[in-house]
This record gives sequence, C-alpha cells and structure tokens, in this order.
Amino acid sequence: GSPCGARRTAARPQVPVRSSTPTLLSDAMSAPAQLLFPLIRNCELGRICSAACYCHRRHLCCLSTHSSQNSLRYVPQIRTLATVCRPKENIKQLIQIRKYVTTPQRCYLTPPQVNSILKANEYSFKVPEFDGKNVSSVLGFDSNQLPANAPIEDRRSAATCLQTRGMLLGVFDGHAGCACAQAVSERLFYYIAVSLLPPDTLIEIENAVESGRALLPILQWHKHPNDYFSKEASKLYFNSLRTYWQELIDLHSGETMDVKEALINAFKRLDNDLSLEAQVGDPNSFLNYWVLRVAFSGATACVAHVDGVDLHVANTGDSRALLGVQEEDGSWSAVTLSNDHNAQNESEVKRLKSEHPKSEEKSVVKQDRLLGLLMPFRAFGDVKFKWSIDLQKRVVESGPDQLNDNEYTKFVPPNYHSPPYLTAEPEVIYHKLRPKDKFLVLATDGLWETMHRQDVVKIVGEYLTGVHHQQPLSVGGYKVTPAQIGRA
Repeated sequence: GSPCGARRTAARPQVPVRSSTPTLLSDAMSAPAQLLFPLIRNCELGRICSAACYCHRRHLCCLSTHSSQNSLRYVPQIRTLATVCRPKENIKQLIQIRKYVTTPQRCYLTPPQVNSILKANEYSFKVPEFDGKNVSSVLGFDSNQLPANAPIEDRRSAATCLQTRGMLLGVFDGHAGCACAQAVSERLFYYIAVSLLPPDTLIEIENAVESGRALLPILQWHKHPNDYFSKEASKLYFNSLRTYWQELIDLHSGETMDVKEALINAFKRLDNDLSLEAQVGDPNSFLNYWVLRVAFSGATACVAHVDGVDLHVANTGDSRALLGVQEEDGSWSAVTLSNDHNAQNESEVKRLKSEHPKSEEKSVVKQDRLLGLLMPFRAFGDVKFKWSIDLQKRVVESGPDQLNDNEYTKFVPPNYHSPPYLTAEPEVIYHKLRPKDKFLVLATDGLWETMHRQDVVKIVGEYLTGVHHQQPLSVGGYKVTPAQIGRA
C-alpha cells in the first residue's frame, strides 16, 4: 500500500505517502512495519510451527503441477506472517502422515528478529521540492511489503514522470504466480507516461529510435534493491511499447490525452499486449515460456498519479487507495478513493451480468467469485477468463512442455460460454487535494482484510504528527494504542 507525502507550499496541501503489505505510505519512517508489531508481542506471529516447513505452496510462477483451487485466490490471503502457521487440523494430518513428527515445535522470534523481517523490504524516498521544471506536491513516500508466500506474488512501483509532470505510485497484487504482477509493475508506468506525452514529443522519440540516437528517459524509477527488472524481456517490452506510441502518432488528433483517458488506455493496452505476446510466442525459449507464464497468471493494480493538487487513482481489482484527512480538531478521517471490483460491489456484479447472456445470470458470479473461481472481477493477465477455449487449447498445445504438462493451464472454468469474462479496464477517480489531505495509502487486499481503514489512517496520521491518543485500536485481534505501536 502506499501513502504519498505532499509538500506544503502556498497553494498546495501536504500529502505524505507510506506503506505496508505492498503499501506505499508516506512521510513517516516505519509506521507500516510497526502496524504488525503488536501481533508479534502477543506471540501471534512468533508461533511458527515446524510443520510449516512442509507447506510448500506451488505457483504457476514455477509452472509445476498443482491444483487449480490453490491458484485463483479462492480463499482470501491475509498478507501477514501469521499465514505461515498451519491450522491445528492440518498439523494433525501432517503428524498422521509423517509418524516421526510427534509434537509441533515452536520457534519464538525476538523483537529484533521480527523487526528484521518487517523491515527487509522497506524503502523510503524524499522527493526534491523542485526538479528543475516543477514544484512537487509530494514530500516523499515509504513502501514496504510483507510476503505471505514464497516467492511473494505482490509488487510495488514508484516513479517520477520526467517528460511530463507528476509522480506515479502503484501496488500490484499477483495471483496464480508472480509473473503477471512482475511484468505489470515493470511496464504499466511506461504505458501511462507514453499516453501522457504530446504528439510532438512522441514523434521526437520515434525519430531518435529510428536514427539510433540516445533517448531521453521518460521515467525516474525509485526502487528497493530487491525490486528488479526482467532484463531478458526488455527488448520485447520495448518493441511492444514502441508499437503503442507509433499508433498514438498515427491516430493523434493534435491533442494530448487527459490523465483519466491516459490511465484507462494504458491499462487496457498493456493487458492487450500481454495477451498478444503470449499468442505470438517468441523464438527464444526462455521468453516464450515467460510470456506464457505472465498471461496465465494474473494481477490486480491500484495506481495513483499525483500532479500538483490533482490526484487520479486508477484501480483494477480489489486493492484500495485511501486518503488520510486531518480535521480542524486534529482528528483523522479516511476518504476512500477506489472501489473494490468483487462480489461485494453490487454495481460491479450488475456490470458483469449485463455483459453476458441472460442464461448465464446465475453462473457468471457464483459463491461470490467470477465463474465460482476468481475473487477479483477485473485483472491483468488471467487469459483463462478472457480467451476462447479453442485459443487456450491451441496456445497450450503449441507451447513448451512445462506449460502443456501443467494441469492449471489445461483447466477450463465451468460454464465458460461467452468470454471474455474479465477486463483490465480501470475505474478512475479524481480528487483535488486540499490542505487537510495529508497522506495517501495504496495497499493490496491483505492490509484491508487485517485492519479497518479508519484504524490505518489513525495509526499513520498520529505517527506522522507525533500526537498519540490512548484510545485502543484493534490490530490483528489485539487491543493496542497508537502510542504503543510508536514505541515498538
């Protein structure tokens, strides 16, 4: 998740950014990591049973055979370390299977060990007040992610737009493997930046590429050392992006897209390219395998574009954006800037049903899941919910053996009659920042399943201001005060 810090100027509000569980919070040092400390203190996260070492979840990222029921987020994943603890009934099963295991052994972590785990993926960045062209409304941001599985399926990104204005911050929640979230975290901001460029700049970029001249960068990335780019796929990614800007040049009407239009077009075009790359394949066996992994896994995305007082949030799926607002009396309130695209959103269910025949009204959403399987109703990748059955079979049969032998890729969702059932088109919400808007939190669903939005805003807000009230909050089922968290 992520809050984004804003720089106070005469006409601009202050908007910090900070993060936890892929969150991008702002202007506090390590509040996100400390949100979970009370769980440790009460030994909740310290109970790591030896049985957990037998729990090796398999992912499409490795393309090893596994049940489809484990790959599509059938059960909400709460992204805290508590998820590594097996339920008691599962431990009993393990004891029956492995007779040499007599009693589960408990390994208690010390507070320094817990802090080391929580801080391993922290990243902080202070934004220069003036970048040479514009005064930034963002003070800085902090991001963090806490894995619920290995490899972690979520990603986070942050970058400054160099050829236009503003900053981009985003969290990406992967499922059925990490490949799609990885690809989207690397590529989406480039598609957004290109969509925001005026036609003349696009022509200059194309001429430079054509003549072999050096290109001016369009993004300045702010990445944690553990965040990486897929170097092997960089040429493929660049060629797809170039094709996109060439089409923008051919189709331009002389006007630059507004931010909302640019965000929507970028999301949809990237998802289309992910699908097309998987269908076409690549002569390089590694890349051919990679693009298929990306297409058959999936990812939701929540992205914020902050430019001066203009804040746009583009959301696809069930991650959330939350604005921290400080009222005149010093209290904190939360303003939600995104809508979940799942079965709890009645308008989203209505939209989905309206796009398919009346005969599918009872099957398109079943047990609060898309076709009874997928929790988010919008996502990148997930071609099993977008391609026709014939196309899926053709791609799988002509693909590498690892793909053809994988049960998940060959699995066809039930009642699959009128694809596509899934879209990556985002819902974009605009908000004009005010002086009382202090920070923005972007987070994947793991944070919101663990904590109420008002508690998140209160903890971050009181941490930023240094004003701690004694009214207890519920964090992971335990009652703690913000002051106790601040001392952790």
